[in-house]
Amino acid sequence: MDFNRILILDGYTDEPAGLGVPPYIDVYPRYIAGAVWTVKPDAMVKYITVDQARMMGSEFFRLAESMDMVIVIAGMAVPGKYLGGTPIRLSELDEWFRLISKPLKILTGPAARFGIGIEGGRVAELPEKVATNFDVIVKGDPEVVIYDILRERSIERIDPYKLRNSYSEIEEFIIRGTRIVLQHPNYGKNLIVEIETFRGCPRVITGGCSFCIEPLYGIPKFRDQKSIVKEIEHLYRLGVKHFRLGRQPDIFAYKSIGVGEFEFPKPNPEEIRKLFYGIRCVAPNLKTLHIDNVNPGTVYHHPDESKKVAKIIIEYHTPGDVAAYGIESVDPKVIKLNNLKVMPDEAMEAIKILNEVGAKRGWNGLPELLPGINFVFGLIGETKETYHLAYEFLKEVYNRGYMVRRINIRQVLVFPHTRMWHVGTKYIEKHRGIFKVFKEKIRREIDVPMLRRVIPKGTILRNVFTELHENNHTYARQVGSYPILVDIPMKLPLHKFMDFVIVDHGPRSVTGIPYPLDINNAPLRILKLVPGLDSNTLMRIIKCRPIRDLNELVSIVGKDKAKYFTLKPQSR
Repeated sequence: MDFNRILILDGYTDEPAGLGVPPYIDVYPRYIAGAVWTVKPDAMVKYITVDQARMMGSEFFRLAESMDMVIVIAGMAVPGKYLGGTPIRLSELDEWFRLISKPLKILTGPAARFGIGIEGGRVAELPEKVATNFDVIVKGDPEVVIYDILRERSIERIDPYKLRNSYSEIEEFIIRGTRIVLQHPNYGKNLIVEIETFRGCPRVITGGCSFCIEPLYGIPKFRDQKSIVKEIEHLYRLGVKHFRLGRQPDIFAYKSIGVGEFEFPKPNPEEIRKLFYGIRCVAPNLKTLHIDNVNPGTVYHHPDESKKVAKIIIEYHTPGDVAAYGIESVDPKVIKLNNLKVMPDEAMEAIKILNEVGAKRGWNGLPELLPGINFVFGLIGETKETYHLAYEFLKEVYNRGYMVRRINIRQVLVFPHTRMWHVGTKYIEKHRGIFKVFKEKIRREIDVPMLRRVIPKGTILRNVFTELHENNHTYARQVGSYPILVDIPMKLPLHKFMDFVIVDHGPRSVTGIPYPLDINNAPLRILKLVPGLDSNTLMRIIKCRPIRDLNELVSIVGKDKAKYFTLKPQSR
């Protein structure tokens, strides 16, 4: 077989360490494209997302049939709700790839390796359900398996379970594959590239958490700073301005001391400084540099080193950053039975430590670096008391005055080769109704007041990207880790970076209006949302429009409110 025309279909991925739903692009398509171009520099590699394929309709099938190879990336290990795209459905993997017959068809990603996660509270469906539609199901690392297929020009002599032994094997793939970002639909807009720093979990020596797939990768293997920086340099030269060091279970553990010996190895601040300093040297005008996962156990057991690491990250990153804490449960029984990371008092201390270092507000309107909290329900040993303890814990976090950027509440997704596989959905089924009530209670009683604390009324959020219209509303987000959804009750141009002043709060979003607001053309219903404007001032604005200069503006609204407005001629 000769493979000169290759289609990569990105069905999106979401794993404990790694996100590939737009505007994110994960490592899979980049590494795979790089493997292709390493063997065949002149190969035509076409990249499309599953959302693009849906829009193409029958044209997608004609495109696929014109290819020599179709590589599908799929798998949601920690599925959620996404604004930027809809992951490929099991039905699409089944129906689409029964119809496509000519090219070699390869299934890769978490779906192929671990199972197809549909939603939390379910057992992952094994890829055997769609196996007959594919010629190869890659159980190992896609880039090395596809590299072997292209070298051998055959699937008969390759090992679909093959894994890379070190990053040195694929560094050429990583660099060559960077240019696939040019084909991403979010390129030139709000594309954010997920960067891998290491794979594997330090806690594998104790078995890791009962539900997590990350320990299945073994003891962590770290990428060297030079290789990470080189990859970012290439991406930056291609025009990428947004990056997240998200592909690892704990960024504080990067090149930590005692990996393989201790469950919570000691952070190595100077190694992390080298990494962040190197990134800033090659991408001086980047717009976003964020992180993702942080093990709260690392922070609790090594508070001094963790504070140093947090301060280093704040020195080089961009504000609004989130350290996602995998707390999972605050029920001591559940923690022990599932080998979770921290006890409740330890989790609270880890939240306190990051607040002490990262709560200062940055230039874009958000605190520099705050913890996020991940809770997982349906774990071994769960009872009704588990939910009560979780509520009381979150209430205490709020009452102590701490800030948390997000509270993620989900039911466990059960994967093969984890301890939860033998338990299945037993506890989920038992508490399904309790979970729903609990989640609504947290959204109402904790999320809203917490959001008011993190983003008070009058906060100006900078560089917010307008993404979609719904009815007469525009929805927008900053680029970064777990961005806050801004609901603007008016139609604005899409795919623009704008500033907004926050005027109200919901459970998972805020309401904003343009900053500064066009005082001569804004409708009355939007003017009413401007902080601090009373009805008399509103009437004077309407009566005096068009307002022609700054002095007139100040005389009408007052000096302190004038900052909210800009002057443009009144439209007819």
